[in-house]
Amino acid sequence: MTAYWTVGGTALLDTVGGAPEEFVRTGGPVVAVAGLLIVAVKIAAGLVALGLARPGLGRTMHRLHLLAGGLGSAVLTIYGGLFVAVGALVLTGVLQSGSPIDRRVLTWHVLEWDLWFVLWGLALAVATWQSSRPDRLLAREHGVHWWHLGLRPNNSR
Repeated sequence: MTAYWTVGGTALLDTVGGAPEEFVRTGGPVVAVAGLLIVAVKIAAGLVALGLARPGLGRTMHRLHLLAGGLGSAVLTIYGGLFVAVGALVLTGVLQSGSPIDRRVLTWHVLEWDLWFVLWGLALAVATWQSSRPDRLLAREHGVHWWHLGLRPNNSR
């Protein structure tokens, strides 16, 4: 969606709300550069996840991928989790907002936009954990996949 909005698309932009929506709607080179930077960061995060699954990267590169995967998964999960939790508390009336809220926008954040950060972070955490397991590390160093070792994906024999 970020790439779509960066090139001028507006579908679902009204579900983002607030300053981000206003910023994107202003258009211009600053918005384009900001959008491209955000898209680049998201692509880099995807490449980290792919790198975690690639055997034969070398020990140093693998450690960098593990570090980036661990940090990225923590940031994504915490960021999304906090916004989902607080938004849900506001929507249910447990927390009161000091200013008027757009319930439609907040619902979209709780059930879609911020929830995707949580899911993305959890998926990256699983990929990082799987890639850090000793049997996987040994196989990685030798360019061997789990099926070469006679293992099933869940590591049961």
